[in-house]
Amino acid sequence: MRVRIAVIPGDGIGPEVVAAALPVLHAAARAEAAELDVLDLDWGGQRHLDTGSPMPEDAAKIISDRSAVLFGAVGRPDVPDHELVWGLIIALRQQLDLAVNLRPVRSWDGVATALRDAHDVDLLIVRENTEGEYAGVGGRVHRGRPGELGVEVAVHSRPVIERAARHAFQAAQGRSGRLALVTKSNAMRFGYTLWDAVVDEIAAEFPDVECEHVLVDAMAARMIQKPRGLDVLLCSNLFGDILSDLAAVLAGGMGMAPSANVAPGRTPGIYEPVHGSAPDIVGRGVANPVACMLSGAMLLEDSGLPKAAARVREAIAEALRDPANHTPDLGGTGTTERLASAVLGGLG
Repeated sequence: MRVRIAVIPGDGIGPEVVAAALPVLHAAARAEAAELDVLDLDWGGQRHLDTGSPMPEDAAKIISDRSAVLFGAVGRPDVPDHELVWGLIIALRQQLDLAVNLRPVRSWDGVATALRDAHDVDLLIVRENTEGEYAGVGGRVHRGRPGELGVEVAVHSRPVIERAARHAFQAAQGRSGRLALVTKSNAMRFGYTLWDAVVDEIAAEFPDVECEHVLVDAMAARMIQKPRGLDVLLCSNLFGDILSDLAAVLAGGMGMAPSANVAPGRTPGIYEPVHGSAPDIVGRGVANPVACMLSGAMLLEDSGLPKAAARVREAIAEALRDPANHTPDLGGTGTTERLASAVLGGLG
């Protein structure tokens, strides 16, 4: 079996964590009699500085014949954040119509967290990925004048809510059968009441899934107070972004947080760690590669290699049991290379 993927290392620590993750993914695939055919792409901040654009106009076409994309990070201090984020990762999500963002969160033996009681956590945040506040609708007028005005319009449409909701309900069926819809419909009367109505309709198609509605502020508190009571969270784009970063604390921090941007069965998904480019530690050799490896495990699973994905997760779990492998974000003195070597060695 040959799996054709594209790799976009991107900016900051992106190239470092991708370089650490790829040998692990190759080894896990080979153990299942598969090979990864990798297309390397130089898209990101440096390309933006060289050409005026972080990726070519036909970027979506270039990767359309690949089964998946492994993405490192986007952002660098000498380029405004919005230019790279909107010019690369959000642009790719929208051009490929990657409707759903998946962010699994689990606790790990041997990894301390900021919470005293965060063991046995295992939840999945299903985030709508193309609309909401990230639809790009709005503008600024009277720039530089006393009356300057910025308008940001949140967009919520029935078809987009439906496809995110169905994906979340299907995920819940394969887990504990519990789903929480996260909104703010008590104060936001139009977009989030639409979410409530559409999700209730979809819930009728899944009688085996228990569905509750939870306001986002209540969910934020609940995530910290009783995280083991949560399973699948269905969120809008903005709320999913915020809550998934909060939930990363339950796994040990942003260096442990993977994600997948998917449109199941249609276009290649983009699999990326959510920690960002971390310019303050670039080149120091201490970036945590686990989030990238876990994103790669999701890539392998969705590419038809579930056993290879399981191998990666098991090797990570074993490596993390030894505090000597922990990078500074996990409270240790380990390096990217040491942790990556331990994971690779665990694959046999």
